[in-house]
This record gives sequence, C-alpha cells and structure tokens, in this order.
Amino acid sequence: MAVPKKRHTKSKRNKRRMHIYLEEPALTTCLKCGKKIRPYTVCPHCGYYRGKKVVEILEKLTKRERKEREKEIKEREKEGKSLSLEELSRK
Repeated sequence: MAVPKKRHTKSKRNKRRMHIYLEEPALTTCLKCGKKIRPYTVCPHCGYYRGKKVVEILEKLTKRERKEREKEIKEREKEGKSLSLEELSRK
C-alpha cells in the first residue's frame, strides 16, 4: 500500500480541487409566459414548447391552482399586447 513520504500543503490540495464546483444551469425564457426554464424542454408553467402547445397543464391542477394560473396567463398576455412598436424595439 502506498504511503506518502511528505505532507501535502493546503495550497497543493486546494489547487487540485480548483475545478470541483457547482455550475449554474443554463436557463432561457419561455416565449409564452416569460418564466425561466431549461433549454429544449416543455415549459412546466404553461405547457408550451417553441411557441406551440404540447401539454395541457391546467387539466392536472386543482380548481384553485387552475384559477390562479389562468389569471397569471391573462395578465401576461395583456402586458404583451399593450406594448407599442417603439417599446418592442427597445427590448
């Protein structure tokens, strides 16, 4: 069994571990609801993928959750439609 002849310093140990860390996941915004999601996945909030409806999310929710989610979607749609051409070009 191998036994080290000399003690490794904290500096040496930390240099070896320099590349061991957590990375932030890459996130994109959903085109429909504007929430942050992982790329190339269906949005868990609205059920859209690349602007097309793929999953009916509202069916899986309770009545109370469904009403809240519908309100959020309507508010976001109103916000999106109220923008003028100048405001859209600024974004």
